[in-house]
Amino acid sequence: MLTPVVDGVLVHQSALLENNAVVVEGDTGVLLADPGLTNDELTCLARDLRELGRPVVAGFATHPDWDHVLWHPDLGDAPRYGTARCADSMRGLRAQADWQARATEGLPEEIADDVPLELFGLITALPPGCVRLPWAGPEVRVIEHPAHAPGHAALLVEASGVLVAGDMLSDRFVPMLDDSRGSGDPIDDYLAGLRLLDEVADMVEVVIPGHGSAGTDVRARLDRDTAYVHALRDGNDPADPRIDSPRPGWEWVADIHAGQVRRFSSQGR
Repeated sequence: MLTPVVDGVLVHQSALLENNAVVVEGDTGVLLADPGLTNDELTCLARDLRELGRPVVAGFATHPDWDHVLWHPDLGDAPRYGTARCADSMRGLRAQADWQARATEGLPEEIADDVPLELFGLITALPPGCVRLPWAGPEVRVIEHPAHAPGHAALLVEASGVLVAGDMLSDRFVPMLDDSRGSGDPIDDYLAGLRLLDEVADMVEVVIPGHGSAGTDVRARLDRDTAYVHALRDGNDPADPRIDSPRPGWEWVADIHAGQVRRFSSQGR
């Protein structure tokens, strides 16, 4: 079901991980960011858009995690954009003979047999230096940053003040740092990403995270995520309510946190 967030922006949320597929209405159709997750959910999303008479004219993947690079034939064949690093990551994965098996390894067992992979990861790289999404619709600023995953980007729909944050600023997940690259500093990278989002926060009326609830509290979310990352860096207890969430089925967020404490403590933090 599509739920309006503000005029011209709607959200379709998945059941299992509360992924938010974001729909931005344009002149000739819609921009669709991060659609997911299951066949039923994607066909439902496509049906809702058809009933509204709004074809998909552009897609966007905020980053190369499996749940943000999905697609379905019913959504059409519009160009699906991402940063160059996001597109390169997906191209490298799909070039491997066993790429479907590799992609399947990351799927939750509850939905592993119902996630469509035929069009998985077919991302068109934005041109170098591109900061505006090339589509026939309201101005959408692309904010690329190094936090969470290589090639991560947020989208700012300037006219409506909507920030599509990807896997940041969630009210469900603690910040998830990327230490898979073997270089750089995941903590510094995450803080750099938060600073870039902070620079546009005065323009934001509503933030839509990759997972969880949309909200008008972008400053509070930035402060909370910054405090969490600082606590990891300094070896302190973040006292973050998301860690011990009472929500049934979300207890594993505490496991994410515990794993990050182990990893970054072992680096002498």
